[in-house]
Amino acid sequence: MKVLLTHIKELLQVRDAAPNLVSGKDMATLPTIKNAWLLLEGDRIADYGSMDTVPQHDVSETIDCSGKMVLPTWCDSHTHLVYAGNREQEFVDRIKGLSYQEIAQKGGGIVNSAKKLQNTPEEELYRQSAARLEEVMRLGTGAIEIKSGYGLTTEAELKMLRVAKKLAENYPISVRTTFLGAHAIPSEYKGNKNGYMDLLCNEMLPKVASENLAEYVDVFCEEGYFSVEDTHRLLSEAASYHLIPKIHVNQFTALGGIAAGVQHNALSVDHLEVLTDADIAALQGSKTMPVALPSCSYFLSIPYTPGRKLIDAGLPLALATDYNPGSTPSGNMNFVVATACIKMKLTPEEAINAATLNGAYAMGLSSSHGSITKGKKANVIITKEIPSYGYLPYAFGSNLIDAVIINGEQL
Repeated sequence: MKVLLTHIKELLQVRDAAPNLVSGKDMATLPTIKNAWLLLEGDRIADYGSMDTVPQHDVSETIDCSGKMVLPTWCDSHTHLVYAGNREQEFVDRIKGLSYQEIAQKGGGIVNSAKKLQNTPEEELYRQSAARLEEVMRLGTGAIEIKSGYGLTTEAELKMLRVAKKLAENYPISVRTTFLGAHAIPSEYKGNKNGYMDLLCNEMLPKVASENLAEYVDVFCEEGYFSVEDTHRLLSEAASYHLIPKIHVNQFTALGGIAAGVQHNALSVDHLEVLTDADIAALQGSKTMPVALPSCSYFLSIPYTPGRKLIDAGLPLALATDYNPGSTPSGNMNFVVATACIKMKLTPEEAINAATLNGAYAMGLSSSHGSITKGKKANVIITKEIPSYGYLPYAFGSNLIDAVIINGEQL
């Protein structure tokens, strides 16, 4: 099936030979073609150019994009989309003055979600998660990472990952899965973190690997959760199962977890709301992608990742949602892009690069996603009629998406 998009006001993120990522000053450059056409063939991008060069094609469908922008679908490299129920009561508690950490100490937070998930049948967990996935696809996400971490028992963690794998089988969106058993210490292991670490390393990891349920491994390296020493142990064990590290780090405190991640060749280090000069130095020269989660900062009223500082230091930056029931109950990448511009002072070009090309890198999908490049996935967003791409973050409260195409098929 061939689909031809014509009279595109501006085709964004066009790269004949796309780099794996963009860093520093290069993030300010967003290659585009005005008055463009784009040919999708099957599930791939076949060709593109300006309208004065549009060839005659025998196509199945022609879509007139007059006045509209076309860009690659968002690449959301950090989510917890598979979860049970919700935690709106904790939202109310925070409004009344309790902190995220105080709620966790009361038995709320991740442990609360784990109890709900453990008691939810796999079929029901799939139903809830599928509804969320369908929503984010309509919002323009064409590739997504899904973590476990709300199970905290071997069976519940495996259940989460099986659901994520089933979603990947049943939907056209590209899904990457991450084992995050080290998300919190379950109540039955309170005061016995080493015992839980033994369970993670000696039972959970081998089973996740033997069932081929995850590409990545993650750990919440934070005070009150898992230490830098714990991080080293888990990532060393995971390496023997060929699981690639991605780390939750520097959300509330800087413990040296970023340097630990770089030491283990982590694909990404995520959160980074608290950042030191030593952390930036550790990232320089590495292949590790810093990932900011601005809607988490918005929801929790905590500092925003200093994205401007990272980019000005010559580093790359990716943006993701952190979609989860406790700290970011939203998978809307459009809001993430807008918030990065409004609160983190990224330019629209930098934010779009962070949410497409660099987001793809943070999921190991650089060869297939993140840019308008021949041979990459036919995943595009068609906007409504808008004056410029700067209008996307400017009109942050409006739904500016007219259509989404994933794997060559319009949703």
